[in-house]
Amino acid sequence: MGPSLLIATCLILAIRTAKRPATWDAATSSTELDAEIEYAAHLAGRVLSLLVGRHEAIFPRRKEPWYQAKDEETLSECV
Repeated sequence: MGPSLLIATCLILAIRTAKRPATWDAATSSTELDAEIEYAAHLAGRVLSLLVGRHEAIFPRRKEPWYQAKDEETLSECV
């Protein structure tokens, strides 16, 4: 779920900061941007938590093989 959380956070952050001018100075810290990033991560985490809690089928917790090889199938036949 890490990549899902990262993507969701970036999307929220991009939408919330789209109207702002792209300014950045290495000498100063942008506390407003830090606050936006924290809020976006918090919001994305809440949404994913709710989805996992209510719709577990979307995010399976264990990996199950989607393909089962039959006895007559061999690796050379698949290639």
